Amino acid sequence: MKVRDARFVVSAVRAADLPRDGRQQIAFAGRSNVGKSSLINRLLGRKNLARTSSRPGRTRRVNFFLIDDSWYVVDLPGYGYARVSKSEREAWGRSVDRYFRSAAGRVRVVLLVDGKVAGTPLDSEAYGYLKSLGLEPVVVVTKIDRVKRGARAGTLAKVAELLGMPSAAELFPVSSRTGEGVSRLFAELLGA
Repeated sequence: MKVRDARFVVSAVRAADLPRDGRQQIAFAGRSNVGKSSLINRLLGRKNLARTSSRPGRTRRVNFFLIDDSWYVVDLPGYGYARVSKSEREAWGRSVDRYFRSAAGRVRVVLLVDGKVAGTPLDSEAYGYLKSLGLEPVVVVTKIDRVKRGARAGTLAKVAELLGMPSAAELFPVSSRTGEGVSRLFAELLGA
């Protein structure tokens, strides 16, 4: 499937800012600097739809992009490393939690884990949090092009073990830079 139209709609801070039109949503969650915005741009075939930065923590609100007037891509603030105050990080956490609770039943979550480090305890906490909300996240291992081919199976196994997943086969290794794995992920997300 090819995306015909993708446009920014709203950058939500409060519950009142969240779209309530009943459209399906695909939300991208992950650690700061894991490549959420880059992957969104690559999936949608756009260069600068979601803003990217070399500095972690640039996404500070729940950003909604309307795709082909039928569904949303949601870029969530990252967790973990970012040069911001503790109170600002806590505010991000509250806005993300508010988002997930309001979007129940309409959201599919993509949890991004950095392949270069094979995940962190924060990724495990995020996975557990999403599961506690009754969500079944699609787990994507990013930056797979930076992992040597011979080490990839081991990296995927480490991520699956860290998250407590039954199998590394359930993971989606991707590279926003090269496009590797992106079409398989897109098909999974849209049920194609």
